[in-house]
Amino acid sequence: MGLNIAIVPAGAWGTALAVPAAEGGHAVRLWRRTPGWTVGWDRGHRMLPWLRLPQSVVGCESLAEAVTGEDIVILAPASAVLRDYCRWVRPHLRSDVLLVSVTKGLDPERRLRMTEVIAEELPEHRGRIAALSGPNFASEVAARLPTGTVVASPDLAVAEAVQGALMTSRFRVYTNADLVGVELAGALKNVVAIAAGISDGLGLGDNARAALITRGIAEIARLGDALGANPLTFAGLAGVGDLVLTCTSDTSRNRRAGLAIGRGQSASQFVQETGLTVEGITTARAAQRWARSVGVEMPITEHVYQVIYEGMPPLEAMDRLMNREPTHEVARRPKL
Repeated sequence: MGLNIAIVPAGAWGTALAVPAAEGGHAVRLWRRTPGWTVGWDRGHRMLPWLRLPQSVVGCESLAEAVTGEDIVILAPASAVLRDYCRWVRPHLRSDVLLVSVTKGLDPERRLRMTEVIAEELPEHRGRIAALSGPNFASEVAARLPTGTVVASPDLAVAEAVQGALMTSRFRVYTNADLVGVELAGALKNVVAIAAGISDGLGLGDNARAALITRGIAEIARLGDALGANPLTFAGLAGVGDLVLTCTSDTSRNRRAGLAIGRGQSASQFVQETGLTVEGITTARAAQRWARSVGVEMPITEHVYQVIYEGMPPLEAMDRLMNREPTHEVARRPKL
């Protein structure tokens, strides 16, 4: 028997997720803030102009119509407005609804992960919140190209319920109990992708990009370890998988922002000219503060922060990274 699944808002990623959800035999409702969008809603999204959604997907004119009575509600807004969406949906949710965050970001003021933001705003649903994250470009998921992803929840029964709802022959969903690690990996890889883009924008070569990716996952894992994550998570789809994809493909908004910065634009100019949401920009600020507060060294994140927020020239940031004190690649542990 199929489930009732709502996806709000129906941006590019939310719209793409409607494809595997519908192919799993479920009834899917979409809602978007754009006035009058339900006219031709089945054509998908402006960033997916070729997409024709399955017949079991319905476009709703109101948010209440979309989420009322649903078994699963997938929350897909930008991190800056996630709290707003939680407040808007709260009066309309079933008491036993499963909530899934697909937003990859951190709260820059409170240094909270996205599921923690949801739990603060919707405390009555605290035990039924999961996060979906992985190397997933919306266009490829919508086109039904083979994709792997991870759904995380401390309660594996919740993760397995979401896995069952979204998994298809083209969208393979793994479960993970490490919610902290999966969310941190999904958010922090955007900062490293900006660094990789800056390096390529400066013309520093393939070796530099490979080093940034490798050392990027190392510093992400250091913060994760300090916050209680499972180190193995960072070697998986939500960690290395998503990091490599985001740092190497021009489809990545964060890499594209880094390219522009490396070529002389500011981050704000890039956002203004393209109109894109670049989560790594705000995440750099949140991660820099978080790392300092727990005493974790994150040099790539620190220098991306200084380039974006303190005006450090990108080439100077790269020079400073290369000329840091010599150190070990792998932290030495005391012998037992």
